[in-house]
Amino acid sequence: MSLAEQIKASAKQALDELYPGTEMPASAITVNQTKPEFTGDYTLVLFPFLKLLKTKPDVIGSQLGDYFVQHSGFVVSYQVVAGFLNLAVKDEYWASFLVQRYNDNHYGEQGTTGKNVMVEYSSPNTNKPLHFGHLRNNFLGFAVSGILKATGNHVIKANLVNDRGIHICKSMVAWKHYAHGATPRSTGIKGDHLVGDYYVKFNDVYKQQVEELVAEGMDETIAEKEAPIMKEAQNMLRAWEAGDKDVVELWKTMNGWVYEGFDITYQRLGIDFDKMYYESNTYLLGKEIVLKGLEKGVLYKKEDGSVWVNLEDEGLDQKLLLRADGTSVYMTQDIGTAILKYNDFKLDKSVYVIADEQNYHMQVLQLVLKKLGEPCANAIHHLSYGMVELPTGRMKSREGTVVDADDMIDEMIAMARQQTEEAGKTEGFTEKELEELYETIGLGALKFYLLRVDPKKKMIFDPKESIDLHGFTATFIQYAHARICSILRKEGIDRNAAVFPDFKLAEAITPAEKALVLSLEQYVSVMMSAAEEYNPSLLCNYTFQLAQQFNSFYDVHSIAKAENEEKKQLRLMIIIMVARVMGHAMGTMGIRLPEKM
Repeated sequence: MSLAEQIKASAKQALDELYPGTEMPASAITVNQTKPEFTGDYTLVLFPFLKLLKTKPDVIGSQLGDYFVQHSGFVVSYQVVAGFLNLAVKDEYWASFLVQRYNDNHYGEQGTTGKNVMVEYSSPNTNKPLHFGHLRNNFLGFAVSGILKATGNHVIKANLVNDRGIHICKSMVAWKHYAHGATPRSTGIKGDHLVGDYYVKFNDVYKQQVEELVAEGMDETIAEKEAPIMKEAQNMLRAWEAGDKDVVELWKTMNGWVYEGFDITYQRLGIDFDKMYYESNTYLLGKEIVLKGLEKGVLYKKEDGSVWVNLEDEGLDQKLLLRADGTSVYMTQDIGTAILKYNDFKLDKSVYVIADEQNYHMQVLQLVLKKLGEPCANAIHHLSYGMVELPTGRMKSREGTVVDADDMIDEMIAMARQQTEEAGKTEGFTEKELEELYETIGLGALKFYLLRVDPKKKMIFDPKESIDLHGFTATFIQYAHARICSILRKEGIDRNAAVFPDFKLAEAITPAEKALVLSLEQYVSVMMSAAEEYNPSLLCNYTFQLAQQFNSFYDVHSIAKAENEEKKQLRLMIIIMVARVMGHAMGTMGIRLPEKM
């Protein structure tokens, strides 16, 4: 139990004893960190008590303050300031906390909840490479998985690959007509990039054909449907669903190229999965479920044979689930996949990391599953996130204006190399160590920048700003961590084995020391909040502030020349724990911290 939670529990107990029969709800008890301009460590807000207790705030504050000092065991003094009770915590509490926790490898983690949670992220299409827009999705999914695991859940990281549909057939048709047998090996082009080139080629040809038909006098809407290359792609989709041998063989070959390319990118990003799903294996299950819903009368069929669901009673519209020709739409296959995932792992929660452009789609999916009586509906949680743009604006894959993830990785590593070399900080590193450092800095900057913003918000990614050594960046945190490691090396301290069995607090803890310890004590609560909100930005903000506090601490306190041995031991424990918590928080999100920079 965190100190803030202990204060809440003590306040509830005090109110029950001081004002018997009032039954103060726990939700009315608010505890915050005391503002810097006031004396104290934590503040209990008194205003919610006034109406129920019918007593002045200074009277309630004094009664509660006396109770804390006499009974809590950790409060040394208090001040009542205009409806707020500021509590000062005993130095011995902070020292005891440090002694118990400074070398705890699992600090920040919780015991098992017994819950199975699946986090589905990435979900690429096999008609193009992973692009910059995928990165926020991948980093969010991986970070949320780490956070949920740290808070005691059994987490299954899943990837649903969109390997079928009209978009896949577009790449296949274009390759068939224009590639002249080109392969990744023959061209030296990474497989996912090669296939993506033909997706762009399809759309170039399609636009040209539409323009030609319009020039001949055809209405543009009709021309878009009648363009020969689009009709060929639609025919190919029907042939694929019918199991046409040649179409299926081409589909397998081109998908294989893409999977090899994806694997390389995932490995570079440090992203992995426990379970892979493929829509080519799940869409038929969705069709079966839809047909059963039709039999039950939950769904209905139109005159053309298409199958629909009516969601007007839920404030939405009618939604197509099966086309008139019997082919499935995205919703159909998502229904099948949702049920399959739930049954495979008996999920308590199924988290979908999907951009906010799909809010309506996810709302419909959950409602349809509820109408069908599927228990997986209640487990669904849509982690909706805002899109990412570059300073140059939004990207469009079909027009070939997307920045590939591979190119962005290369750019960030190159920027890390340039920044390090220009700063003259390469001395003492081997060439291999430098390459690892550039990758650690570059990828860390990329991940942190995309995670530091609340997922619900849209954002613009600025590569230069993301790697600023003095900004709100992973680079700033990485440097603080490396600085701590340097201090420990100079002291001959192995932070993974350091012990201080004879430590005793001999004098008062200074404000800078306390600020760090207080923040360290809050780490568990921050991790829990990040899990409850599916929000890694809380960890990013916390870790950055911890790095700032360390820098402020080190500006005023020497470790090597501490006033006495007790102070030196105290400060060593503090910075060891700071480094450990930084490493745990950033590692949970897939960001590495170097020991030298």
